[in-house]
Formats: sequence, structure tokens, C-alpha cells
Amino acid sequence: MGRVRVLIAPDKFAGTLTAPQAAAAIAAGWRRHDPGALLDLAPLSDGGPGFVEVLHAALGGRLVQVTAHGPLGEPTPGTVLLAPDGTAYVEVAQACGLHLLPPDRRRPMEASSAGVADLLRAALDVGAGRVVVGVGGTASTDGGQPCVEAFGGAGSWPAGIPLAVATDVDAPLLGPNGAAAVFGPQKGADRDQVLDLQVRLAEWAKQSGGDASAEGAGAGGGLGYGLMLLGGTRVPGVQTVVEALRLPQRMEQVDLALTGEGTFDETSLQGKVPRGVAWAAQRAARPCVVLAGRVLVGRREFAAAGIDAAYAVEETAGSVAAALAEPAARLADLAERVARTWTPRSSVR
Repeated sequence: MGRVRVLIAPDKFAGTLTAPQAAAAIAAGWRRHDPGALLDLAPLSDGGPGFVEVLHAALGGRLVQVTAHGPLGEPTPGTVLLAPDGTAYVEVAQACGLHLLPPDRRRPMEASSAGVADLLRAALDVGAGRVVVGVGGTASTDGGQPCVEAFGGAGSWPAGIPLAVATDVDAPLLGPNGAAAVFGPQKGADRDQVLDLQVRLAEWAKQSGGDASAEGAGAGGGLGYGLMLLGGTRVPGVQTVVEALRLPQRMEQVDLALTGEGTFDETSLQGKVPRGVAWAAQRAARPCVVLAGRVLVGRREFAAAGIDAAYAVEETAGSVAAALAEPAARLADLAERVARTWTPRSSVR
């Protein structure tokens, strides 16, 4: 048998590793067991942090430096990618990302999406013929209201320039599966604050008259809703990146796909990176394996999404604390273990 060919296509491991760092760690661990393997590294993003970095690496183009208002109003550096085809890519997490606030500064009731308007204006200023906005990883749960108002109001996006809203989940704005209920606690909101945020979002939806039930409206703390109200059309974030990186074609050239993220849970199956990789793997009839910091979804659920197996770093490391202390090293250890299981003996030299 010839050398095993593996596509390594993880998302970031939030708070510990960027997607390129995660891909490099997985590759290092795999090579310990199988030095001769042919590894194709394809770090991904679903629209959240890393969206612009991943697309710049894949597409090239020009990075334009921008200063935007951060989640609490402070000046924050950002970048807009102007791709060779004239498309500008924007990452909302650069203006209102949860990663911009340490845990002791998280203010779920105050964090604002207003700075996203700065990024949108910068994308237009560079002469973009089309704008794609990666939506995910925000500190805010404001339905995009501050962004919409700062930009000029509902429907104020210029005609003739398509605006694609690339969301990391397909959640609606309101309800038990919406922006506040599902994602509010991840941003530091307690039970009472989640209820207050739900009331605010419902009032904004009633006032603005948009489609609160639209797929992706709840992404980015409701920024998906706001950007669609502005004049955008929702597209799946991970699909945008998968197509830009030609993942279906690359999948045809490998024997196995590896993907991963910090926490593999139910939201991972709503449109995040593991689901996107599994989709491409299914099309090519290739197995897909998840390596994650934690695995919180059952085998039946992930199998239904086209994922063959899922492994957790915390199990190999012995504890969450040990996994977080040396994330790259522990992820490499897990990859080595997975390689032993998924590499045929006859291919290891």
C-alpha cells in the first residue's frame, strides 16, 4: 500500500490555538507515527475569528489596515482583505470579538457591534465590488442594532454591491435556539441577563420589522439579523471558506480528512467547520474524524452529520487544565494516537 494521504482542516481552538497553529500541531503528531504520510494542511474558519487570515492565505490579495470601535468602544485594529477578484472580506470579530475582552472585562449587556460599521465602510472605501462579512465569535448580543444605526439604518447598504452575510451558525434571532438563549451564557451572561437580552432582541425585531426567524439571524449575537436588515443575503460561513480553499477538489486527493475545534458540541453541527469538512468528505466518500479539546456531542448525532469518529484532547491529556497548559503539545499527542488507529500498518515506514 502507498503512503497515506491526509487532509488536515481544523478551525481555531478558541482561546488557545489559531487554525494554522492547530493544523501544524495535528500534522506534527501524525508524523510521529507515520513520517511518510502525505499531509495537506487547510486551516479553516466558519466566519468567526481567523476568517480573514484563512482567506488571505488561500486567495492572496491586499490587506488594508483599519481602526474600528471595539466591543466596549475602545479603538481596535482590524484588517479588510481585498481579494484579486475585487471581493472584500470583513471579519466582525475584529471589531466586537469575545476574544478582545479578557474574562474580567466581559460585559454582555454593554458589548456593542457598532464597530462593525467601521469595517463595512472601510470595505467600500477600498473599492470592493462585493463584500463578504464573516459573522461569529462576538462579545455582543445586540441584534446588530448599533451596527445598523452607525452605518445609516435599515436598507442603507449601497445598491449594486452585493453584501454576503457569512454566518457560523444557522440559528434564528429569537427563541430557545436563538442568539441570547444559546450563545449569551458563552459571553458571560447569567440567567437574568439572558432573559433581558431576549427582551431587547424581541423589541429590536418588532421595531425594525426584519425576519427574526431567518437562518443565521442569530449568528454573532444577532449581527446576522442586523446585516440582513442592512441589505445583506445570508450564506453559510464555512461553505464560503470551503469553496475558496477548493476543499471538495482537495478531498478527492486524500484518504482521510481530519478536522477539529476547541469544543465539539451541538452547535458544531449547525454549520461550523466540522460540519463543512464532513460535507466535503461525504461528497468524496472519505472518512472524516474530529479532534477537539472537548467532545460534548454523542456518536449518534455526529454520525448523522457524516463524522466517523471524534476524539478529545482532555482525555489524552488527563484533564482540561493539562490540555490548556500546553495546547499544541497535547493536540499533537492526540493526533499521534489517532494516527495509530487510522493508519493501516502496511503504510507506515
